[in-house]
Amino acid sequence: MRIVTATAVVLALAGQAAPAVGANHPTTDGIWRTDGYGTVLSIRNGTLQEYQTTAVSCLEGDSAQQTGSGTYTTPKGDVLTVRIQGGRDRGSMRVDGSVGDRKLRRIAELPDACTRPAPEGPLAAFDVFWQSFEENYPFFAAKGLDWHAVRDRYRPEVHAKTTKDELYAVFSEMVQPLHDVHVAVQDGDRVFAQVRPGTVLPTEEWDTEVKKFIVAHDLEDARIIQDFANGRITYADLPGGQGYLRISGFGGYAGERAPYAVQQAELDRALDTVLSQERTQRLKGLIIDLRINGGGSDSLGIHIAERLTDTPYVAYSKRARNDPADPARHTRPQPAYVTPTQGPRYTGPVAVLIGGSTVSAGESFAQALMDRPGRTVRIGQPTQGVFSDVMVRKLPNGMAAWLPNEEFLTRSGRTFDGTGIPPHVAEPVFTKDEFDRKRDSAFDRALNILRDYRGPTN
Repeated sequence: MRIVTATAVVLALAGQAAPAVGANHPTTDGIWRTDGYGTVLSIRNGTLQEYQTTAVSCLEGDSAQQTGSGTYTTPKGDVLTVRIQGGRDRGSMRVDGSVGDRKLRRIAELPDACTRPAPEGPLAAFDVFWQSFEENYPFFAAKGLDWHAVRDRYRPEVHAKTTKDELYAVFSEMVQPLHDVHVAVQDGDRVFAQVRPGTVLPTEEWDTEVKKFIVAHDLEDARIIQDFANGRITYADLPGGQGYLRISGFGGYAGERAPYAVQQAELDRALDTVLSQERTQRLKGLIIDLRINGGGSDSLGIHIAERLTDTPYVAYSKRARNDPADPARHTRPQPAYVTPTQGPRYTGPVAVLIGGSTVSAGESFAQALMDRPGRTVRIGQPTQGVFSDVMVRKLPNGMAAWLPNEEFLTRSGRTFDGTGIPPHVAEPVFTKDEFDRKRDSAFDRALNILRDYRGPTN
């Protein structure tokens, strides 16, 4: 999940492709509709164009240019891949850094709405905004919000002379009760979004303040403290054979705009040092601190989990809404697998520190460790409760709406959206009282639990 104006979000671009060559191979050139995601793709002559569709609109989204066999790259550097699957009329697409892919079905032509001028004016923007949530947002019932009543309440306030400032205020009021940090209203550089009540955004300033506190108080007896990946990863060897791994995000390891492959390479360099053969053999316990984590790439979280097991397992499954008229219908769940890496692995006990500032990909990583073979305990407070990639939907007046449309499922089919992942052991997380008393109760509890563990070690 990337961080935009201090709000943790995963910017999911729903479009990927590449034309195949050869008379005996089906081509990806043509028109495709995604299963869910409200998207149609046009692929022609090395250019991919996204169309964002609802029952009342079709607006041009992002575009990408072919940069390799089966790959396209957007102006922002996102690498998109398309594959033909199950015949010439079925395919899949994937965005680097995102877990899972999106199924494609070839259609004969663009929908009629995509070939006509887009509607304009404040009322058109309102209708597209409302309809985008109506067709894609999965959590109205769980949040207790009657979205149809919201339309009836606010649409009469919008008219031909409604200004952008007024419309921005209307949209913000409409989504404010959701308290969903993956929901946002954007107008240029200003973004309205809200965290769950009682939690704090994982801003750069908050991260810096907390890290300084941790180094001064938790790591004062550490034998070694190392920073990696542009400061997003910190490792320390603690007394008693314990290790401490702090991860403040799953991106930005080599600059915010660096391609996913570069980010993963930087992560591998950090993990090769942190989880070396020598260290994995002597570690008796490992604390993984996610309490200030703004998210980023779910795939990078899976990549770390692969260093923490000798046994393959399913981290979680992912599904999306795919029926605009029925919020109970979804795409087929796609499992995300954790496959042990070929190099050194740590398989001993792990204590995962979590809290309300654990957001998005930070949460999916915590979820990926829930079924990890071996002892894994969560300590702290519930996470933020947002997991989905974020759909960025353009509006006719140049504004944009951000919203989630996916669920991350446990083996039993449970999601933690809204409530967040709960800890096994509740402890305060960076409260004023903790700072005033120069205490970190969650860290202290993690050390005690790991020291008392008497199971097998590496």
